[in-house]
Amino acid sequence: MTVRWIRAALAGAAALTLALTGCGGSDDAPAGKKGGGPVTVFAAASLTESFTKLGKDFESAHPGTTVTFSFAGSSALATQITQGAPADVFAAASPATMKTVTDAGDAAGDPVTLVRNQLVIAVPKGNPHGIAGLADLARPGVKVALCAEQVPCGAAAKTALGAAGVQLTPATLEQDVKGALAKVKLGEVDAALVYRTDARAAAGELDAVEFPESAQAINDYPIVVLKHAGNPDGARAFVEYVRSDAGLAVLTAAGFQAPQHQ
Repeated sequence: MTVRWIRAALAGAAALTLALTGCGGSDDAPAGKKGGGPVTVFAAASLTESFTKLGKDFESAHPGTTVTFSFAGSSALATQITQGAPADVFAAASPATMKTVTDAGDAAGDPVTLVRNQLVIAVPKGNPHGIAGLADLARPGVKVALCAEQVPCGAAAKTALGAAGVQLTPATLEQDVKGALAKVKLGEVDAALVYRTDARAAAGELDAVEFPESAQAINDYPIVVLKHAGNPDGARAFVEYVRSDAGLAVLTAAGFQAPQHQ
């Protein structure tokens, strides 16, 4: 009886040890597998195609994680965040729009530059108006779509046009780059100043005209985990993933430029 009691006690102690070890297992999990659950990402409209792919890749690499995106003009997203919209990560198309969020105290740490982007002139296939540079956009009868000035692509367009000494009256001002691009696709305008990445994504429908002044209006894209993130571990894991070599490969394939050394 005594021997059986001792064996039972030892077995119980072993089971308790295993149970305690199992409870602590999540802390010992590989860093790459942490951060499950939902992750909400607010991102500039120009990141739509590349982030959609990266979101699927991230979910595959992190079972149990679901990434939800809200794509729009950076200024609109920044306003939503400062007004309390629930989000875990913010990726903006300019430092100025990110500053709206950091100045409000809504960032968990300092933003880092993810990628860079610059403008091209989007025109219909075949470039029927023979647009070769910014000066051609000011020709009589040429209808042009620009982003609104408060949107990063609009601020960049203003800088590029100023560098070229070109003044024009746009036919329409759009709230994000996708809106400006859509006007060309629909035939409502003859050209639009958009990001190189957006023109590349629509290469089957449109042509892109490069112009030298775009080098003076390159936009840095900062990204940050938000202070009130509902899933801070998942947010950090997503930011790490999109900044990894695998993430940068997807972004540069879309036409983004690698960030300068930080």
